[in-house]
Amino acid sequence: MQSGMRSVVVDKLASVTQACGLSHEVRIAADIPAEEGVVIVVEVLSNKSTYNTLELVSGRMATVGKGDVVAGALGHRRALFGYSGHVPECVQPGDVIQLLNIGGVLGVCDSINPEKGKPFDCRVLGVALHFPYLGERIGVPARVGHKPLDLNAPLDTHGVPVVALAGTCMEAGKTAAACALIARMRHRGLTVDAFKATGVSLRRDIHAMEDAGARRCLIFTDLGIVTTTRANGPALTRTMLTQLAAGKPDVVVFELGDGILGTYGVDAILECPDIRAALSGVILSANDPVAAWGGVKLLRERFGIEPSVVTGPSTDNQVGVEIVTTQMGVPAFNALSNGAALGDCVIEALGLAAAPQAAA
Repeated sequence: MQSGMRSVVVDKLASVTQACGLSHEVRIAADIPAEEGVVIVVEVLSNKSTYNTLELVSGRMATVGKGDVVAGALGHRRALFGYSGHVPECVQPGDVIQLLNIGGVLGVCDSINPEKGKPFDCRVLGVALHFPYLGERIGVPARVGHKPLDLNAPLDTHGVPVVALAGTCMEAGKTAAACALIARMRHRGLTVDAFKATGVSLRRDIHAMEDAGARRCLIFTDLGIVTTTRANGPALTRTMLTQLAAGKPDVVVFELGDGILGTYGVDAILECPDIRAALSGVILSANDPVAAWGGVKLLRERFGIEPSVVTGPSTDNQVGVEIVTTQMGVPAFNALSNGAALGDCVIEALGLAAAPQAAA
């Protein structure tokens, strides 16, 4: 039995811990491995009026306040529109760290975004324990994920068409486009599976894909990864793509979180010849016409990928649509106002237009 083990009542179980199956009464210990993915329990020390919610294991969003006891996971984050932070070299009970995202990632904050304000300060209580040995009270530190990632995972799409959504940066409309595409494909009689390949642990996007009609969804957190990098992004993509394609959907749709030039490994994924060869289509989400121009240029010249369509805020009105189509020679549709047309464009590009068509 681990020394110093005690029970604490946890008010909020962050979604990053979903695979651990924790109850609200958690056994904790003082000997904390300072490693990404280790589940720890903290007490919130401050209040915030913005960016003050937490995604729970149920998928619901809950407001966080001073005094809340939260179970999250150690991890790093390098976000353009959020907090950036790292896993400290040593973590002990009583240390103060920060809540880096609304999925429950915890670390030392290095940089903030003014719109989000300062992050929640949290006092470390201990590492959450789980008890894998039947009949024995031997607790080991809990870690995120249903199974560990195999960095040498092979790729086999089983002949299933694959659509990737890449963006020029965070908050460029990738998830909205994925949901519009999934919804249209479902209305056209297609079975769609989906996953999120890169980013920082937060299940909100795959919940939205499920709500749009995806039959099955995965996220990198399921494989024990809190935050993706160039080192693990390709293996994550291969693993989830192979796993979903084995279920024989009509198409697999996946979102590359963050931007093409971000720090979460999108570029490493697109650089892989086997992954590029598996892509039947790539949708680019761009914030404005200049971003669209740069994104199309990057895809073409750096990765040898011809985008199927451009979407995002750059297509919010007809002016943006015309700039993209005339100056870049790529079809452009807005996912929010013209989602059916966006979906039909991709379906036709994939050669799946023969699927039964519902009313527009």
